[in-house]
Amino acid sequence: MSHAVVFDLDDTLAVTDRDRETLLSVAADRAGIALSFDRSAYREAHREHSGTESRRPVFEALVGEDAPALTRAYREAIGEALRPVDGAERLVATLRERYRVGLLTDGPGRTQRDKLERLGWTDAFDAVLITGAIGAPKPDGEGFARIAAELGVDPGRAAYVGDDPKRDIAGAAGAGFAPVQVRYPGGPAAHPAAEATVPRDDIGRLPGLLGAVFEDGLEDA
Repeated sequence: MSHAVVFDLDDTLAVTDRDRETLLSVAADRAGIALSFDRSAYREAHREHSGTESRRPVFEALVGEDAPALTRAYREAIGEALRPVDGAERLVATLRERYRVGLLTDGPGRTQRDKLERLGWTDAFDAVLITGAIGAPKPDGEGFARIAAELGVDPGRAAYVGDDPKRDIAGAAGAGFAPVQVRYPGGPAAHPAAEATVPRDDIGRLPGLLGAVFEDGLEDA
């Protein structure tokens, strides 16, 4: 049975060139809506009303009938600001030569698929699972189990690469994956469950870490 490497998307393989609060303000201006809530209110609404395909239920809780316009504008603003991490596309292609490579990302289905299309990554992975479609965001173990099954590997033979200590690292460890934490200036501290860490601005180092993570070495993967 082969090994697998599964990635998080946001803040791991791709980043926005502006912070989310700024992007929300840009979206509101485009939609002609006066913002009556801040980022903390948005996060609370997101926890309670996150939709499977878009952020519309979140914005309905915040702005009512203006939600469709704000949903479209926010998705477009994020998409326009999205940039791949340097070397990310080359990294994924390199890893696919030796491993099964998957993507497990939180968020609404349409939103995350739009990001992959904008990045040109619709065919970059052997399997993609967006948790909005199953109603089980990380650190819930269901998404991890499903992506392992889609890749045809046992979780114990898979590494999960992500930046968030709770959702990505603790979630992956709880699901039986070997967690690798992506770190960056101003980001969270390394989680004790991480089996390795890699700087986001030098993510191309990852293949060299996986031999130790998988114990068998790259040649036996």
